[in-house]
Amino acid sequence: MKKVLNTIKEIFAANNLTVSTGESCTGGLISSYLTDIDGASDFVKQCFVTYAPEAKQKFLNVKPDTIEQYGVVSNEVVYQMARGLLDYADVSIATTGYAAPTGGDKNNHAGSVYIGFGLKKGNKKFIHTLKYHSTYKTRPDIKKDFAKKALKELIIFLKENL
Repeated sequence: MKKVLNTIKEIFAANNLTVSTGESCTGGLISSYLTDIDGASDFVKQCFVTYAPEAKQKFLNVKPDTIEQYGVVSNEVVYQMARGLLDYADVSIATTGYAAPTGGDKNNHAGSVYIGFGLKKGNKKFIHTLKYHSTYKTRPDIKKDFAKKALKELIIFLKENL
């Protein structure tokens, strides 16, 4: 994980970028990993744990209709979360999912997460989402797996879009 965090620090420093997070099922773990980086105050700007649908709406501009139509754990919701976070920083990371071992719905099993990334470049916003399923069995392990996957995928997203 240290290598991942060092790479993130290098990318943010080299490109003078800031980041904001909007986490549901990861409960702030991504933010915690980011703030483990020495000098994180240079790039970490705003972090939200938006566990409740109302928090996603209030802080991340997720539309109530989107939640009603697709469910709070959906690609459409994480897309809007990632986009809304770009009001706070140059880069965004968002998660919504079921950390398990219980939960889930007809479209998403327990242990599933949607991860969203955003990047502002000038007047353009680039958003990318993905769905991931953890093979871990305990809630703490699943949350760690989700957070680590998000940070690894962030590096790929940034390298492809910077």
